[in-house]
Amino acid sequence: MTKRVFIAALGTETNQFVPFPTGLRGYQEHGIWHGDATKHEPTNFTAPVHVWRKETEKRGWTVIEGLSTFAAPSGTTVRKVYEDFRDEILAGVKAALPLDAVLINVHGAMVADGYDDCEGDLLSHIRVIVGPKVAIGAEFDLHCHLSALMLDSADVLVGYKEYPHTDTMERAAELFAIIADTVEGKVKPVMARYDCRMIAQYRTSVPPISEFVVRMKSLEGKDGILSVSLSHGFSFADVEDVGTRTLVVADGDLKKAEALAEQLGKELWDNRERYATKYLTVAEAMDRAASHNQGPLVLADRADNPGSGAPGDSTFVLKALVEREIGPALFGVMWDPMAFQIAEEAGEGARIRMRLGGKSGTVSGDPVDLDVTVKKIARNVFQPYGPVMSPLGDMALLSSEHVDIAICTRRNQTFHADAFRAVGAEPADYRVVVVKSAQHFYNGFVGVAKEILYVATPGAADPDVTRWPYTKRKTPFWPKVADPWK
Repeated sequence: MTKRVFIAALGTETNQFVPFPTGLRGYQEHGIWHGDATKHEPTNFTAPVHVWRKETEKRGWTVIEGLSTFAAPSGTTVRKVYEDFRDEILAGVKAALPLDAVLINVHGAMVADGYDDCEGDLLSHIRVIVGPKVAIGAEFDLHCHLSALMLDSADVLVGYKEYPHTDTMERAAELFAIIADTVEGKVKPVMARYDCRMIAQYRTSVPPISEFVVRMKSLEGKDGILSVSLSHGFSFADVEDVGTRTLVVADGDLKKAEALAEQLGKELWDNRERYATKYLTVAEAMDRAASHNQGPLVLADRADNPGSGAPGDSTFVLKALVEREIGPALFGVMWDPMAFQIAEEAGEGARIRMRLGGKSGTVSGDPVDLDVTVKKIARNVFQPYGPVMSPLGDMALLSSEHVDIAICTRRNQTFHADAFRAVGAEPADYRVVVVKSAQHFYNGFVGVAKEILYVATPGAADPDVTRWPYTKRKTPFWPKVADPWK
């Protein structure tokens, strides 16, 4: 009898420290597919669902596809929006019975009003419907909150290993292979997690943390170890499981999984100062920019990264560039639909006084007033993000005395140099390029940049985790506490 596999996707990354909620529109902008996501071009979030359909059909098994939807990182999801999506997936699972497996792509850091652990809630409801014998697998973003309820409800959890997330489809295939072997009785997966008592950011593209990722991979497929993941955590949420954790999936040997998870977690702890990303202050970044003459120097405005739920319209770095008269500089992509509307009305070539950014509250800083020339207007712009294209809406390039500013109408982080090229700005021509991104920009700029530095500002995704008001984490963590193990 052919095996039956249910596939679906639901996720967003929730920053609880931004002043706006994630509602239905946020999901509509990225797409809501009611069982037909695989009939459309893959997005960065639906790509795993495409992999699962292909792998299932390759085996001659039956695929039943449910809801797939994702919203750009933002504030807490509206309760009814989450519950309606969850209940649609659950209804699909129930209608698809009997099943042999369920595969869900989630984010891992989704918070809704009344639900601190949306992924655990979703998976636990699925478990109740399908019972203990159906194999449940979930793929998650490495910036997740790895909860006990997620482990208790699923058979296998597999996280991305790379940041930028270049391996989502690879991890989807890995998860499918383990779940398929589980369905066929070849393996009996068990999982263990380990709390590293750290909250930090890690850039897996470069040493020394890249060496840890290589080591994780080298352990898989040997001595009964099926999968190894590192949950970096997502710093900008006040939930119990915020922080860094290791995760090991073993074949039937829980003690082995627990021992390896702890061993890797202690390795990470011992190397915490080496592995954690270092950030410059705005003043330090401006000093480096002022002395940099080999161009372009790329500065990542980490705290205003829309990919971490920040608005994308903060002005702290822009104001510093203007005040220090550092240029030629290229800045963006800034989310400012109001400024775009004014630029659009004025038209290309117009010289106008423009108020830019600072529209989303204190996390965005004060608006900056500049005399600018509208250099170019571009419609319906997309930028590369790995194998898919990511939207920026309409864009404009505004040129001031020292800084050219690229603005967009659809909030999104800067993934690639092509985002600037869409409005006629070539990053290689500038002394300094400021991108509103934490790390996903890296692959799209490393070929252009002479140097890449990371800047911390007082924005909505400030990497200084010691200043965030966590109330639900029960154990101490580094760096707020020098030794949280005492």
